[in-house]
Amino acid sequence: MLTFSATLVEEIAIVLIVLLVLPRFGIHIPRPGFIGMIVGLAVWGVVSYRFASRALRKKPMIGSTTMVGSRGKVVSPLVPGGVIKIGDELWEAKSAGRKINTGEEVIVVGQDKLKLVVRKSSAGDLEEIE
Repeated sequence: MLTFSATLVEEIAIVLIVLLVLPRFGIHIPRPGFIGMIVGLAVWGVVSYRFASRALRKKPMIGSTTMVGSRGKVVSPLVPGGVIKIGDELWEAKSAGRKINTGEEVIVVGQDKLKLVVRKSSAGDLEEIE
């Protein structure tokens, strides 16, 4: 209800500016253009509200273990901390064992808040998945 009220107040402010303020400066907007502008702003308000409310309802994945088992590639050496790439995303990571060099494949074995814990991927990892 608050969003609807805020949008209504914005629309009223625009109407007052166009009808009372702009004519004092010699600016006149034709009535069809004015109506089109108000309708367009109302449609934009509804559409943006729908997208924003849908995005806000999604639960964040922070702290979830959904990354465990994901595979990635080392972007900066893990000594023990560095950066890995999983899909199109860059993640801070730390090695669960020894140093892992740039370009090597890793598998996520844990998660410490937003930092991933990884180990070097091996041929045996493929057998575990199949």
